[in-house]
Amino acid sequence: MPKVFTQIVVSLTVCGFVLSPALSWAATNQAKTDQAGPKQSAKARETRAASLSAKRAARQAAKQAARQSGPGTNVKNASSGPIVPAAEELKVLHLLNRITYGPTTADMARVEAMGVDKYIDQQLEPQSIQLPEAIVKYTNAPALKESPANLFLSYGRDAFGEMAKAARKKGAGGGTDVAVKKEIQQLLRDNYQELYGQTTDARLMRALYSPRQLEEVMTEFWFNHFNVSIDKGLDHLWVGSYEENAIRPYALGKFRDLLGATAHHAAMLFYLDNWQNTAPNRAPLRPGQKNKKFAGLNENYARELMELHTLGVDGGYKQADVIELARVLTGHGIVSKRSIAQQPAGMQSKFGYSFDPNRHDFGDKVLLGRTIKGRGVEELEEALDELSKHPSTARFISFKLAQYFTADEPSPVLVNKLASTFTTTDGDIKEVMRTLLKSPEFWDSRNVNAKFKSPYRYLLSSLRASQATVSNTKPLLGFLKLQGMPLYQCQTPDGYKNTEKAWLSSGGLLQRITFATALGANRNPAARISSVSTDEIMKVAGVKPTDKTGQVVVSSPRSLQISLLFGSPEFMKY
Repeated sequence: MPKVFTQIVVSLTVCGFVLSPALSWAATNQAKTDQAGPKQSAKARETRAASLSAKRAARQAAKQAARQSGPGTNVKNASSGPIVPAAEELKVLHLLNRITYGPTTADMARVEAMGVDKYIDQQLEPQSIQLPEAIVKYTNAPALKESPANLFLSYGRDAFGEMAKAARKKGAGGGTDVAVKKEIQQLLRDNYQELYGQTTDARLMRALYSPRQLEEVMTEFWFNHFNVSIDKGLDHLWVGSYEENAIRPYALGKFRDLLGATAHHAAMLFYLDNWQNTAPNRAPLRPGQKNKKFAGLNENYARELMELHTLGVDGGYKQADVIELARVLTGHGIVSKRSIAQQPAGMQSKFGYSFDPNRHDFGDKVLLGRTIKGRGVEELEEALDELSKHPSTARFISFKLAQYFTADEPSPVLVNKLASTFTTTDGDIKEVMRTLLKSPEFWDSRNVNAKFKSPYRYLLSSLRASQATVSNTKPLLGFLKLQGMPLYQCQTPDGYKNTEKAWLSSGGLLQRITFATALGANRNPAARISSVSTDEIMKVAGVKPTDKTGQVVVSSPRSLQISLLFGSPEFMKY
């Protein structure tokens, strides 16, 4: 494998990849290893010579890149100058690159037969597209279907209360409290891994094989926007429920509904500590009771609700507004073990939400200059209404969508169009997306291949392009972790970025080349490629035999061609 890797690296350097210095370094390093023995083989000498030649070519490529923009590097200029529509033959590829996790030959044929506009309209109505049974089975996993309360009782620490008692009575086994504790900890880890596996399997398999591709893309987009992490305590129980019940149903619906669903789900309320948010002067429920977990006002969720979820960091709010919104949010928390039996059907059981009036601040609040009368639960609904309708929210959401679907620095004209649609449709995400996908700015040739793939998109697009059959998702999760994008594990509330600056690095690129080498050689333990041809992958990658990359690919050994395509500069972009 190392020598195959070296060949691929050298060939890619010839293609003029912008990161070729890093690739050359890897090739040179491997060449030194090959010739480190007492006798240097002719093959090793050839490899070293090729590496040095590639290194020189890399320097020239780097200088050239400094003088002129390469593919996708001119996004800063995409907002100025006249729009030049993409060539007709590129439109299908461009559309599929943006609203799916990578084109397949079957998808390209489908769009060519339907027409671009009809395909967009169909994807905007995901419920009109039937899901294969092979996909539906993943949606029935307990991690996605069970309520947060049931997940807590069935998979959390309380599930082993009786087991702990029984284990202590094991006279023959000589069990001790320490041994029992270790056993329960292991069982808990097993449970958490089971839920995580169900959640990640559902996400990856749907992203790979669901015909509702735009729904999958939008679900990931909104999860990052309203990010929570499995690494935060009880959220390892609830992330699957959160995505399935608070994100996915509203991914192409009304923004206000999406905002409300995330604001009432246990995963969000726990992640940003609002379950502890309590009116500062709340009296103890019992004489002498100490308020440990509920010691006072917690501003975490209030701040992120405005800065990250609605208005944006420059949205016009002040610290005083954060405090007032935190007061509105007091008492809004997660269902407790004690109150599970009393929870009615609906939002409480579906989202694991609970309101405790004993911890709520019932005083009047002034949020963004508007008075909210103190009256309990209704205060939050009024606050969410105001935040979702605020002009800053329309601009902030529109900018993020334009950045995700067009260019890292999107056209202000497009952002204004989207904000206008957002406002006039009362935050209808579907209509905002329709405006975006049918805008001249989306089809501007300067936005074609202007985006650099995140690790998640690179992984999925390579598997889709190769028509690979995935039998084990664990190696895929390992690749994402290696790339710095472990699924559901972004620690910060702003979620993973989707810009070139966030993901373009020499180390990350080398890891992708390693992945491409294994996948192309059918040595990836997660997936197998059976019948796809080089020509098919070249088509979905947008590589022509007459291009520099195409010439390198077709002149290379057949065993290297797929790996070369997945490591090519064209395939890193979309």
